[in-house]
Amino acid sequence: MSPHTVSMRTRDGVRLDADVYAPDAPGPHPVLLMRQPYGRKIASTVCYAHPDWYASQGFIVAIQDVRGRGTSEGIFRTLEADAEDGADAIAWAANMPGSSGAVGMYGFSYQGTNQFLAAGKAPPALRALAPAMIGWDLRTDWAYEGDAFALQGGMGWAIQIAAESARLAGDSNAYRELRSAAHALPLSSEIVARPDVLERYRALTHYHDWLEQPADAAYWKAISPSSRLERIGSIPTLLVGGWFDSHLPGTLAARRALAGKVPLHIVVGPWAHFPWGRRVGELDFSDAAIGDIDRLQVRWFNHWLKGGPALDQPAVRLFDMGALCWRDFASWPATGQTFFTGGTGRAAMDERDGFLSPTPPDSRGTEALVHDPWRPVASVRAAQDRALVDQRPDVLTFTTPPATAPTLFAGDVRASLDIATDAPEYDVACTLSRVNARGQSIGFAEGYRRVMAPGPVEIPMRATCLTLHPGERLRLSIAGAAFPAFPINPGTGEDPTRARAIDARIVTLRVGHGSRLHVGA
Repeated sequence: MSPHTVSMRTRDGVRLDADVYAPDAPGPHPVLLMRQPYGRKIASTVCYAHPDWYASQGFIVAIQDVRGRGTSEGIFRTLEADAEDGADAIAWAANMPGSSGAVGMYGFSYQGTNQFLAAGKAPPALRALAPAMIGWDLRTDWAYEGDAFALQGGMGWAIQIAAESARLAGDSNAYRELRSAAHALPLSSEIVARPDVLERYRALTHYHDWLEQPADAAYWKAISPSSRLERIGSIPTLLVGGWFDSHLPGTLAARRALAGKVPLHIVVGPWAHFPWGRRVGELDFSDAAIGDIDRLQVRWFNHWLKGGPALDQPAVRLFDMGALCWRDFASWPATGQTFFTGGTGRAAMDERDGFLSPTPPDSRGTEALVHDPWRPVASVRAAQDRALVDQRPDVLTFTTPPATAPTLFAGDVRASLDIATDAPEYDVACTLSRVNARGQSIGFAEGYRRVMAPGPVEIPMRATCLTLHPGERLRLSIAGAAFPAFPINPGTGEDPTRARAIDARIVTLRVGHGSRLHVGA
């Protein structure tokens, strides 16, 4: 079916354009609204079925260009107008011809986050949400992790946003430069986090706001759903996340904040940001992993917008990455297992030396690693074998004995490390991996933190659901960098996003025996 384009005016008079797909059957019908910054024709089809399909299920589907994008009027500033404009768009959708007056919203990433921003204005026609892979507190779970700027992801997305701004402005030179930078991130500038191409086109993107706005600035509250929790009310919410998605912390933060306050379901699959299929990196999670989120969302919206049956599944559905099956839980799981680090002092030199044990070690020594900014430890892409990284002499590895029986690890993961250092500031990267009999080390939970004060260090890591099979081992890897996922900490006390590469110094970290890894805590 072909859409027709419909326009509306925001409260301040800006025209927003949408493609509207209508069912063939007579109405009225509820409306599913998605608000896009990438051009409405894409309609998030990297993850979802085309709007034609949703319309065939008995919904009017409206895919709208946000302010300043596509053919909509106005100036685009990342997420800054989406609360008010979103609320206006919901009221418009509820009153369009053929509408039943009930509106739901769906979409992932930006299109998921802006659902919550609109919901924070409490529009009465909004009856259900289906946000996937979102930011909840944009400062802490999107732009930064553990006070470390998310360099690779942040730079890549900022260049994409800037390139689209250049395209809409008809600036072919800027578009060409930015497109080239998107295909090979410019990571060799004097100040790595501030490449020339983004300095030159800083007006086209939010990148410098994200670098320079203080953590407590009102800017972050204005674009973060977390600041609007009390006004979201009781809107039913279906959350979708991915174990290998960079936005998983934001998705799970939303779950924690909304639990007990709204009708809430969450599904987490073995997926990166997109697509949501059976394969990620080197891993094949079988047909069971193929995300059928489209049909799940139709059941969700049929219930809340049409009065159909409720979802016939528990509130939490997680994919077990070891058993290759879905597991249902009435609430967020907590297997509650703690491991302690130990070794003989050579955990960086010999991956057989460092160990993880359910009991504290007799020795209370330390394991040292030396971080050299000239050859920083590389970040490893999702679901890839990191054995070559683990054998580096600047990576500490602590490994359990082979499992003797299937063991389920499910829930939150965090590391509690006793670290001493010779620098006023440093970074620490933690990865939890599954090591198989062939020696492959496949990471499945990561955490990162910029540490600016002495003392014990808590590092939240990605949550998980994984059955460890007999013969497999768990491994905790610790390093002083994960580049280019995060900028290199210079070890001088200067902000890594402002430091010159030439000023970075060598830093030694000493991790105490008896440091703890909590899985399902």
